[in-house]
Amino acid sequence: MKSLPEPLYTTHYGAAYVGDALELLRGLPDESIDLVLTSPPFALQRQKEYGNVDQDEYVDWLLSFAVEIKRVLKSTGSFVLDLGGAYRRGRPVRSLYNYRVLIRMCDELGWNLAEEFFWFNPSKLPSPIEWVNKRKIRAKDAVNTIWWFSKTDFPKADITKVLVPYSERMKLLLQNSDKYYSPKKRPSGHDISSRFAEDKGGAIPPNLLPIPNTESNSQYLRCCQMVGIAGHPARFPEKLPEFFIRFLTDVGDTVLDIFAGSNTTGAVAEALGRRWIAFEIDSSYLAASAFRFLNEAQEDVVKSLYSKLIAEGAKRIIIPQGAMQQYLLEEMGEYKTS
Repeated sequence: MKSLPEPLYTTHYGAAYVGDALELLRGLPDESIDLVLTSPPFALQRQKEYGNVDQDEYVDWLLSFAVEIKRVLKSTGSFVLDLGGAYRRGRPVRSLYNYRVLIRMCDELGWNLAEEFFWFNPSKLPSPIEWVNKRKIRAKDAVNTIWWFSKTDFPKADITKVLVPYSERMKLLLQNSDKYYSPKKRPSGHDISSRFAEDKGGAIPPNLLPIPNTESNSQYLRCCQMVGIAGHPARFPEKLPEFFIRFLTDVGDTVLDIFAGSNTTGAVAEALGRRWIAFEIDSSYLAASAFRFLNEAQEDVVKSLYSKLIAEGAKRIIIPQGAMQQYLLEEMGEYKTS
């Protein structure tokens, strides 16, 4: 097994590496990761700037990573895979690539499907243009499939860490259970006990996750603008990795994103006290992802940091916890180089 190269940058809890994810995975020890959470480039009809693979090759390409992921994942760990839907080329017919990934992961590679989730992005623009906007014969595609895979039947998980607020009706029931609720067997066969009226701090969430993707003025995007670059074009919102990191890991566990992009996963893991590892093949995307770990966005600091990160042969940059801005300003960056 190879060892990992020097990271592009590190933080208090994590490290970001530039390179091909498959090669970098081979540098990780067996059963060293608690959660692999990633959103790979989707199998879209048209080539995107972030390097998606053609639909015909996609399933084989993606499954090549799953073998190494299974090796590095702990027996109690989870692999969460976010996949967007797609249409067949030139036809108003859906591609089945994401379901083929699911079936082959389980049938050929021995993964378990712990549960399927669906990320609903209510803010997503109508697409695809041809079938939705022009011909108006399809509804807009606004839901991603998210497969939660595990190596065993009982991976680490605690749904009480991701409870959602009670509905107004449930709040009334909790305030006056005698008036609104009586324990009995329902027509569906569910036997509802008196404990149903106990306040448990929130409701169990469904496997439909309504999370808008509306980032428009974040520090990350402001910093990208300062250095004259565009943000990563396929970012997911922080609340998506936050849900699974809280649900499937404990403080101090290690989270890996093999297609890190702008490293939303790493930033959320850092904020939640989890160790994290990020792999990204595009060095410019990974360099800009460091903006997520700044305490504040000062233009001179941001430009200095970015120039150091993208400089050829630059040494590893350490982003320390806490006094980031003060340290940066000492020598035009709160960044130590080693």
